[in-house]
Amino acid sequence: MQIGSPLSDLSFDLSKNRKSYLALLERHRSLLSLATEPTDDPSIVRHRKRGKLFVRDRISQLLDSGSPFVELSPLAGFEVYEGVRAGAGIVTGIGMVSHRPCMIVANDATVKGGTYFPLTVKKHLRAQEIARVHKLPCIYLVDSGGAYLPLQDQVFPDRDHFGRIFYNQATLSEKGLPQVAVVMGSCTAGGAYVPAMSDQTVIVREQGTIFLGGPPLVKAATGEEVSAEELGGAEVHCRISGVADYLADDDYHALALTREIVAHLPASTLKPANSYSEPLFSGDEIESLIPASTREYFPIREVVARLVDGSEFSEFKSEYGATLLCGFASICGNPVGILANDGILFSESAQKGAHFIQLCNQRQIPLLFLQNISGFMVGKQYEHGGIAKDGAKLVTAVSCSKVPKYTLIVGGSFGAGNYGMCGRAYEPNALFMWPNARISVMGPEQAASVLTEVRAESYRGQGKEWSEKDHEKYRTKIEQQYSQQASAYYSSARLWDDGIVEPRDTRKLLGFFLSLSAQLDVAPPSYGTFRM
Repeated sequence: MQIGSPLSDLSFDLSKNRKSYLALLERHRSLLSLATEPTDDPSIVRHRKRGKLFVRDRISQLLDSGSPFVELSPLAGFEVYEGVRAGAGIVTGIGMVSHRPCMIVANDATVKGGTYFPLTVKKHLRAQEIARVHKLPCIYLVDSGGAYLPLQDQVFPDRDHFGRIFYNQATLSEKGLPQVAVVMGSCTAGGAYVPAMSDQTVIVREQGTIFLGGPPLVKAATGEEVSAEELGGAEVHCRISGVADYLADDDYHALALTREIVAHLPASTLKPANSYSEPLFSGDEIESLIPASTREYFPIREVVARLVDGSEFSEFKSEYGATLLCGFASICGNPVGILANDGILFSESAQKGAHFIQLCNQRQIPLLFLQNISGFMVGKQYEHGGIAKDGAKLVTAVSCSKVPKYTLIVGGSFGAGNYGMCGRAYEPNALFMWPNARISVMGPEQAASVLTEVRAESYRGQGKEWSEKDHEKYRTKIEQQYSQQASAYYSSARLWDDGIVEPRDTRKLLGFFLSLSAQLDVAPPSYGTFRM
């Protein structure tokens, strides 16, 4: 059935909502522009004077003409590292190369020589994970000095640190997902394994270098004096060592060779989209639906009506567990099962969600979680009624689900509600946030109340006085801390998501990922124990 209403039929303060949201979007676009279009950066000027293309120009040259690039986490590292531009020194995303969707991982040598900060590693690994779950070839545009040595203890030794990149390359290749490296600059120390472990490698003459130990290290270790080009230049690796397979004259030639390599990979198994109708209501209207205050009602049905094909939504259990909207729809011709919060989670809504997830797994329908959740209901009545075991059913269903899962945080994502609605820990194939989204263990006001009361109790237990002024000062400090850390930008900077997307662009993004999921084989459903 069709859902949704024209804006003119709605009673919300649409003008206030839109004005508030446009202010959010203005900031979002400004931050994104600084991260992706840093035109006045002197390091980029120097980079280009060396005859090298800027990282984003390299990607544009690699992609099929006119095709989009779905960038991931462009604001990674935002305000995390002093003097480091947002993006964490690496650009990742999915684009069409020779008519095949590919994961592209490209070092930005204009940010600390393309070295790997902790979040650079995390972003690289996340790109490989998205490639794995969507069965995408990987193309690495390499121009990196290796690990950022001042932070080596956060980059080198652990399971999901620098070495995991090469483990992933080996296991992705094992699964038949091609690994192609294009060495367009430095490729030093452990980073030398990126081209060495790729299925095919291109290197640029008098520009690309590959060596486990650079000239200074060689001299210190052996006393031998050798230039970078003599040690590990393009001629060396194409004519002598065999580490590289294709010798390119410049960046343009290297990218043309890469397109040729990809053209000879197995043809894409992407299925053409089914014919579909646009929603009855424009996605631009979503900006007017999002409440200016988190205390106001969030009309999730109206949002769904502006995301799904023809605004058609076949609702499941419409009279039961009403605070969780569940139903079947299509987005850009791709079938999807949607779970969307319309209030706090009760036992009934948790049971309904678990049931719906099982149905989608039986029918191999991908899942989309639209999060705006403050958590599960609390209180004596609900604990006695088994809210913990019913919430556990939903968490179990989410955890054991085999179909592709996608999560979009459209409002709040607080506490255990994040778990029940497929937060990052539950391995959604991709997770995105809107600029207004908030994520935290609890809301700022609740956290301030809880922590202030805990401290007050501690003072009372010690027989100490705690002045009203200090009480309020502490409460305000906690509230401000939680408010800052709940921001979508705080989240995206730390790669708790795969990027921040504007509401008007959301349908196209979801359609793209659902089209990728359509080519995937889905394992039969299986679950652990549901506590009844």
